[in-house]
Amino acid sequence: MDLTKFMKQYADEIRGQYIEYTQNLSVIIMPVSGNRFQTVMGNIKQSSLYNRPVIIFTSKVCPMNDSIDFKMLLEQTAYFNYCRFTIAENYLQVEAVSSLAGVNEQDIKEMLQEVANIADQFEMKIAGSDIH
Repeated sequence: MDLTKFMKQYADEIRGQYIEYTQNLSVIIMPVSGNRFQTVMGNIKQSSLYNRPVIIFTSKVCPMNDSIDFKMLLEQTAYFNYCRFTIAENYLQVEAVSSLAGVNEQDIKEMLQEVANIADQFEMKIAGSDIH
């Protein structure tokens, strides 16, 4: 899959903004509800567990802090189709991962939308404002 081409086309389709960093790393600033936007990064990496390329979409929720209710976050993931919460570089993030083999563009669009929407919802719930 040509991630750069796909992400650029999808950003145009949803009236978002596309930013290319490398052939395997792109960013879309995606519109979400309430006239807000959420930044979603797409990255193609080699999975060390399965030794095959995967696509990873991530979006920051908020900086880590002691008031985050991790039990609630874990319980909420039962309602997600693609996403999970992760912690990276001292930020709570939403992440979706898929093998590149056999994934179709519709699935990727759904993953991007879910990452953006969930990150935005929990950013507002936890931080109380639109940070990212």
